[in-house]
This record gives sequence, C-alpha cells and structure tokens, in this order.
Amino acid sequence: MAGEEDERLDLRALLGAVEAAPPVRVVEVVVAELARMLDARRVSLLIANFTGDALVRMTHATAPERIEDGHNERAESLPLPGSVYEQVLFSQEVDLHIADNGWDVLVPVSERGDAIGVLQLTLPHRPDTDVIEYLESAAQALAYVLVASRRHTDLFEWAQRDHSFTLAAEIQRRLLPQAYTLEADEFTIAGWLEPAHEAGGDTFDYSLDREYLYVTVTDAMGHGVEASLLATVAVGSLRNSRRSLATPAEQARLANDALIDVSRPDQFVTGVMIRIRLADGRLDVVNAGHPLPYLHRDGAAEVFDIGTELALGIIASDYTVRTIQLEPGDRLLLLTDGLLERKAVNVDITGILGRSRSRHPREIVREFAANVVQETKGNLLDDATVVCLDWYGPHAKRSTTGGRSRSRATGSRNKPRSLPQT
Repeated sequence: MAGEEDERLDLRALLGAVEAAPPVRVVEVVVAELARMLDARRVSLLIANFTGDALVRMTHATAPERIEDGHNERAESLPLPGSVYEQVLFSQEVDLHIADNGWDVLVPVSERGDAIGVLQLTLPHRPDTDVIEYLESAAQALAYVLVASRRHTDLFEWAQRDHSFTLAAEIQRRLLPQAYTLEADEFTIAGWLEPAHEAGGDTFDYSLDREYLYVTVTDAMGHGVEASLLATVAVGSLRNSRRSLATPAEQARLANDALIDVSRPDQFVTGVMIRIRLADGRLDVVNAGHPLPYLHRDGAAEVFDIGTELALGIIASDYTVRTIQLEPGDRLLLLTDGLLERKAVNVDITGILGRSRSRHPREIVREFAANVVQETKGNLLDDATVVCLDWYGPHAKRSTTGGRSRSRATGSRNKPRSLPQT
C-alpha cells in the first residue's frame, strides 16, 4: 500500500508530464495530473491579477480527468480583499475546510516569496499530512514551472490583465523586475507600483549577486510615452552599469550622462541608488533629487536623512556615496512622490510602518498602495511606488514562505488552517 501511495503522489511524474507539454498547456497538464493522482473533484490555478485586488481562475480539471476549455483563462475573477484567498496569499499557509462536495484545499503558489497565486483543489476526503506536504511541493514546483513557461508565451500575461494597457503603461511594466518580492537569508524585499490614470515614469528595480543587493527607485518627470521613454534610458543605464559591478555613484553618473545626451534641458529623472553588502549590512546610497526614505528601527519610524544631490539629466556631475550601517531588525521604506502628492497627504506613512512591524513586506507595499487609492478616490495624479526592505543580518536563517508553510520564529512546519464545518 505504501508503494502504491508513493507512486500515486510522485512529484517526478508530475514534472515529467509538464516537461512533455508545450508552455501554453503546462497549467492544464498540472491540474489534470493532480486531479488524476488525488481523485480530486476539481483542481484550479488561481493567478493574481496585475492590480493585486483579485485572483483569476485559469484552466481547471474536473474528475474524471476532463479539462475544461483552455481559452477561459480570464473567465472568473475572485475579489481578494477580506477573502480566504487573501489570507492564503498573505500568510503563505495552506487552508483546509469542508465544502459542499468534499474538502477544499487552498495552497499558496509562490517563488522565493513572490506570491503568484493559489492552487485550489476539492478532494473527496480530508487530506492527511502526506497529501498536504505533497501539495505544497507540487505548488512550489508549479511556481517554478510558471516562471519558466511565461518566458515563451503571453498566455499568463493576458490572463492577469483586467484592463487594457496604454503604450506608456506597457513600456513602464517592462522596466520593472519580473518578481516584485524576494526572500533571502539576510533580507526580504518587496515593491509595488500603483499607476496614475495616465502612466508616469516611476520604476523600481533590484538585483542580488553573491556579495551585494542592489536596489533602485526612479521617477521620470512627466506622463505618458515621453516619461516612459525617459525612464527607459535611466533604467537601461542603471542596469547596464550595475551589471558591470558599478558603485551607486558610478551608476548615477553614467545614468546622468546618458540622460543629458538624449533628453531636453527641461527633462530629468530623480532616483535613489542603493547597494547593501550582505556580509555586514553596510548600505551605500546616492540620492539624486528623490524623496527621502523612511526607516523603522527600535520601535520608531521616521524620515531617514540620506542627503540629496542633483536629479539625473540636468548637468554633468559626479555623485557622492553616503554610507550607513543597517542593523538587524531594520525596515527601510523607499517611495516616490506619488505617495506624497496633495491628494494623498492623509496616508499615514510612519503610522503604517509602526503598526505593521510583524507583517511581511509584500503586505506593507500593498497596504500603502491601497491607502493611496483610497485617499485619492482612485484618481492618482502621479504614479505611487513603494519598496519595503527588511534587513535580518548576515547570520539570520531564512524560513521560506514561498510555497512552504513554515513559521519564521520556530522554523517548524505549521498545520493547515481548518475553518469550522458548515
């Protein structure tokens, strides 16, 4: 019986079926295989939309091994706020509760902390610990499958779009990192961009190498395609120099030179360029005319004075690095002026930081975005971008929240959360 169970819950068989499928069918293959292996009455992948307020149900399978129409990826949108799906995404813990026709299991689908969506199954019987652990592993494998497959198709991009993009918004999106969240041993970082009605020139970016974490937040003046093109030059230059291991000062100087070459005299880009040494938390930063960040340390949140120099693209200039020492437990918040505009003045930045110390950075950036939307009644005059960085220190030991239910405090596996029977 044990051998039969091992064969039934064979992750290699699941991945083998995925490998044999074209990129546009990987979700169909995964849900069909899970339905077969677990005798599931229903299996679905719910993928987060780009506005972050809903999950979209992609192709699903129902027993016995029947796949529904593969062109219905956007057929059902489920609101996130206040829902059990939001709880699963934020907590990164499996949810288990009884349903009308069996047991519903919701499993987070995440890659290194980047919450991609939720795997939903309806099983005929309450799953035991082995089944739950298998589903967690399957969901984690599915996350990597999705990350790899979307390089070859627009299918997932199309499913996540709940409204049409302007050309400026399309350009802007290509300037953002492919994953908005990253968990590592020493830190966790998450970012979010809430676009204005007419997309501006906001961007954020990060990259991790063996020695450093690099982070940038930029804001190109203006709106529309003109701002997006200005941002493209700035981000392209910053990435190019970063990939040559340039310091923040060198990155700023080269981006400044590039913008002077291609922009009008009245155009400029503000930005913060950061490099954090993983071995000891030394933070090197250049602030080119950008709003000051906020720091939460020892129970207090306040504006973090990192100095200010000329914005990029105005005149030829050298930039000076300021060096700051991060301490374990620090939370750093970077933002653009969309969070400070006159319609958003009631967004309590220090208050939110103070009240949310125990929450994950991906929740914090979404709360700031939701507050801006609420205060402006959805009519943002400028993009609002926020990046939240938690620094744990070089000797911290990360407990992943990407597809595994683990407690950061103890490192032990959590039990699935069960709702009361109805």
